Amino acid sequence: MPYSLLRREDKDGVTTLTLDRPDQFNALSELLIGELDAALEAVAADESVRAVVLAGAGRAFCAGHDLREMRARPDPAWHRELFARCAEMMQALPRLPQPVIARVHGVATAAGCQLVASCDLAVASSAARFATSGINLGLFCATPAVAVTRNLSRKSAFELLFTGEFLSAERARELGLVNRVVAPEALDETVAALAQGIAAKPREAVRAGKALFYRQLGRPAAEAYLDAGDVMAANLTDADAIEGIDAFLEKRTPRWRG
Repeated sequence: MPYSLLRREDKDGVTTLTLDRPDQFNALSELLIGELDAALEAVAADESVRAVVLAGAGRAFCAGHDLREMRARPDPAWHRELFARCAEMMQALPRLPQPVIARVHGVATAAGCQLVASCDLAVASSAARFATSGINLGLFCATPAVAVTRNLSRKSAFELLFTGEFLSAERARELGLVNRVVAPEALDETVAALAQGIAAKPREAVRAGKALFYRQLGRPAAEAYLDAGDVMAANLTDADAIEGIDAFLEKRTPRWRG
């Protein structure tokens, strides 16, 4: 489907979704949230897609919600619906069968920081910065807090949310918000290598593994192990798993189904 605030590019099993409101620092307007949600739904159903990269056009990754739009519509019912739709879109990221990598080249603030935290992986330019800065405007970043507190330790998340201070990319890596920090000129190459590395893995193992990864979080260990055992037993019947084990035992390169 055509998008007006989002770009989709597909190459070698990797889909890149680029937020395309550069003049507004890719702020999440109602329309952009809807387009991104629709794009994620389309990607989830597309078996040719093996990995997803989420990026931003212009100088910023994403500056959060569109405050100008929200002020222009001072209706609490509309605001609740907007946040509900945004929450659904954020939750679609970990539910997506394919791993999602945030490519962060500039600022990621408020709901933009939430977007990074909601992705499975994140690679940041050393020039990137992160904040949940709503508190500085008298608006606590309540919805971003849900994702942020699931990435950072409790005290680190509290400090980020209640000071509104910016984190450098390296500090964000230390706290667990991003996986890797690279020089700006190496960002695209690093993201592409990570995405292609995942895209080359057997599809069913990746999909079953990602679903199990999130499903077992927060469960008691005994329940998690029961679920994980069922997943592994089912995985062992998959043709790619059989091929992979046989190839290992025979000391040859596996031939995946594609």
